[in-house]
Amino acid sequence: MLYAINNVLIYYPGGKVIRKSVTMTMKLRIDGYSFGRMTVGGKEFTSDLIIHRDGRIQDRWWRAQGHNLLPDDITSVLDAGPEKLVIGTGAMGMMSVSESVLDLCEKRVIEVEVYRTAEAVKRFNKAVVAGTTVAACFHLTC
Repeated sequence: MLYAINNVLIYYPGGKVIRKSVTMTMKLRIDGYSFGRMTVGGKEFTSDLIIHRDGRIQDRWWRAQGHNLLPDDITSVLDAGPEKLVIGTGAMGMMSVSESVLDLCEKRVIEVEVYRTAEAVKRFNKAVVAGTTVAACFHLTC
């Protein structure tokens, strides 16, 4: 028998109790994107944003070096330990991702996908549908 109590799976194989924590799968999807605008879960955003692995949205996201993404810009995202991080670099790909971000993700065994924002949106939604624990950072303009 299998039971879920307070996000913990309890399985009774032959009378033995085995407990396993359950990670909640995010169902939040991106409804649309156009230059400078993104709609997530029916709400429109007009500034760069982060979608955390738990579905929490952090808008008005700024990076310390403008169009260059550094590890300190996404510390909370990486600390939460998503399986995948999707990075949208803008409509024309103007935001660069530092090698140190990619190296840190590799060290933490976080798969990274970096695309212009329109493609990154598709990749994010595909990961959500697949049940992957995913987080994302999106530059919405250039």
